[in-house]
Amino acid sequence: MQVVCEDVRFTRGEFTLSCTGTFCPGLHFVTGRVGSGKTTLALLLAGLLDPLSGRVRRDEVERLTLSFQNPEYHVTGATVRAEIRSYGVDAAGVAAGVGLTDRLDDDPFALSRGELKRLHLASLLAGEYDLLVLDEPFSSLDCIQKHRLCRALETRRGGITIIFTHERQVLPAVDHLWEVEEGQVLDLGAVPEALARWRHAPQYLKEARARGDAPENITFRDAMEARCRTRD
Repeated sequence: MQVVCEDVRFTRGEFTLSCTGTFCPGLHFVTGRVGSGKTTLALLLAGLLDPLSGRVRRDEVERLTLSFQNPEYHVTGATVRAEIRSYGVDAAGVAAGVGLTDRLDDDPFALSRGELKRLHLASLLAGEYDLLVLDEPFSSLDCIQKHRLCRALETRRGGITIIFTHERQVLPAVDHLWEVEEGQVLDLGAVPEALARWRHAPQYLKEARARGDAPENITFRDAMEARCRTRD
């Protein structure tokens, strides 16, 4: 199973995005500044945009989905219960996991933005997908919920999960790192070795490396702990 970008090129106005690379099973982290083209790449990988040239191959990918940044875009059910069931998963179990058991009969739009985001992500992660593309999954979540999402992503078994985000502080333990810069999708390689090639890494990672507290095999979590240990 793999998703392969073969000399993919997409143009809209003066913006051009180019990508050549392979997404294998595991957890991929695609970073880049706002407006760099992350969402465009997500749409291309999910098949919702066609490239101007080149092609995107989805070898042995039978079931895929794309999660948009705005959870409202996904709502189809008249109640929270119906919304969860629309994903083909157990409504009671998902609702209990996100603390919404007493809201099962409510209109999904009666939930706060954060609650709706949690509901959407939990429903997705309860399902089984060969390819799961998540565009800004950490938006609308507080710090505690971001950490919970990280744990859920890290424990997902099988398939290809691709996270597109400009989140800098709370990051999951990923397998592969990519960076979108000036319209180019850069394959930085497998983590942890790829972290040394991350030009726009979070400041805490740069600080840890500058202090000598970040060896070549450091993980995101190691870097955050090193920052805490070395601060006065």
